[in-house]
Amino acid sequence: MEANNKGSATFYQYKLIKKINTSAAWLRVYMALPIICVVFETIFLSWWSILFMIIAAPVVLWIQYVISRSVLLISGHPIAKRWKMSFRLPWPGYIPDQYINYGIFRKVQLHNFWIGLSITALFIVWAPLAFTVSLAVFHLWVLLPRLYILFRLHREQKDGMLKFTPADASYYSQ
Repeated sequence: MEANNKGSATFYQYKLIKKINTSAAWLRVYMALPIICVVFETIFLSWWSILFMIIAAPVVLWIQYVISRSVLLISGHPIAKRWKMSFRLPWPGYIPDQYINYGIFRKVQLHNFWIGLSITALFIVWAPLAFTVSLAVFHLWVLLPRLYILFRLHREQKDGMLKFTPADASYYSQ
């Protein structure tokens, strides 16, 4: 990261390394996945699966919000004005609003993935199987675009920066 010392303001310059676009076809497939899963759940598990998927949505978003905030607070990273709850596709859930360090983003999403699956697995004991499956499906559906970004960037250096827009995710080096 280079500082430009003209005047009193500091400007940081980032070099774009990789841009991962979200095409319209990919977005349609992404939107169809939960519908397909609900149809399969309804056929193989229970007619209640439609209601369970509707209930699972806010539950999963809340669980992921709590996990993300906890990981950020425990690791000492600033949260204020940098992360927001988004309901826009393809980035639903708690997502960075500004440039975010790739290593931090990776840590938050991997914790979200594993802890979220563990919490979902705990529901097997107390909730109907159809609800537990709905929780798991919605959890994985929300994380799918983020895990795809992590997969596409797994060979990049961990000290880069990520920026999310509705049309793409961009990886920058400092």
